[in-house]
Amino acid sequence: MKKSTGISLMVLSLAMAAAPALAKTPHHGAHAAAPSAKNKDTATAAPTGPAPVPDSPTADKNTPAPPTLPQATAYVLMDAATGAILAEAAPDLQVAPASLTKLMTAHIAFQALHGGSLKSDQVVPISVDAWHAGGSTMFIDTTSTVTVDQLLHGLIIVSGNDAAVALAEQIAGTQSAFVQIMNKDAAAMGMTNTVFTNVDGLPDPAEHTSAMDVAILSRNIIADEPEFLNISKEQSYTYNNITQASWNPVLAHDPTVDGMKTGLTDASGHCIDATALRGNMRLIAVVMGGPTWTASTAAIEALLDYGQKFFTDEKVATAGQQLATLASDALNTGSVAIGPGADITLTLPSDAAGRITHSIAYTADLTPGATKGETLGTITYTLDGKTIATTPAIALADEAPASFVTKLKRKLSKYL
Repeated sequence: MKKSTGISLMVLSLAMAAAPALAKTPHHGAHAAAPSAKNKDTATAAPTGPAPVPDSPTADKNTPAPPTLPQATAYVLMDAATGAILAEAAPDLQVAPASLTKLMTAHIAFQALHGGSLKSDQVVPISVDAWHAGGSTMFIDTTSTVTVDQLLHGLIIVSGNDAAVALAEQIAGTQSAFVQIMNKDAAAMGMTNTVFTNVDGLPDPAEHTSAMDVAILSRNIIADEPEFLNISKEQSYTYNNITQASWNPVLAHDPTVDGMKTGLTDASGHCIDATALRGNMRLIAVVMGGPTWTASTAAIEALLDYGQKFFTDEKVATAGQQLATLASDALNTGSVAIGPGADITLTLPSDAAGRITHSIAYTADLTPGATKGETLGTITYTLDGKTIATTPAIALADEAPASFVTKLKRKLSKYL
């Protein structure tokens, strides 16, 4: 479909500024739904070929199979804390990202804020390229006085392509230089099926990502830039007296959801990247290629429900908590307390916590004694005979080596 021209956006902006209203602008690249069609559920072509086969790498034999979602091109359900994959279907299939591209744009902007090269209240000049970006917009132009914080809201909530270009130019000077940063960061995160060619996700056959890569990026954002969720949870945003609803349809449907982003072009279909707090877990659900927002929202809910019902995050190790006592004649007291060197939280099937066992293999020479925090071996945690985690077994206290007198007394005691 045709993109909105800069002139048409300026006319619409002036008209809407005169009479503030809840607006929907043309979204995510090629899609061009009318601004008044806020609830219009425009369909895209259904996925061709057989439905992707669902799998759950984290499930056990008692866990039901993940939902089959034939209307989606691909999906991933990830635990945000551990990175465990609870459900997936065609996770590495390369697909058009549409405005999910803006996740990386936002990530780099937040990194610039954290690094001090960008300030939230900093006013950003708007270029002609940003003004004429086309597609979904927050309605800025070359005369706008707009801050970084406002641009981030416009980027994340209303998916403004103009906001994406303005931020990219402010941070890197040019869009092409910013794209290089995007691809460098994607590679560093292990997003092996992603190539970015622009900052906003407007259609380009050379640009692609995967459901898995979107989940990886989302997990990084949640961990490193949690303030993203303070913006993405908002259901509308007002700039220059123009109020626009969030493009994320799941926000209005599910109060546990507080992010993250959507994307729509003719090539991508209706893509939703959502995160929700369910019980003791933060889940990330990514659905690519749905035929309508209704279908993609239903798919997201099916995945979130599956994760909540059949999995849990279990803390199996607490750093410094005593698990065992290692007896040794090489120590003056004859023993040293042993515990894990790090916290370990695992995502497990909900019925599995009671079946976890651990064993400790000691490798250290205690002749010179033991120092608190010293690694003396390895603790291995298993579930149904399968290793699920390991951590160093450390000494929890200083223990001096056995003195000559202590060694003599122990030898004599064996003969008494």
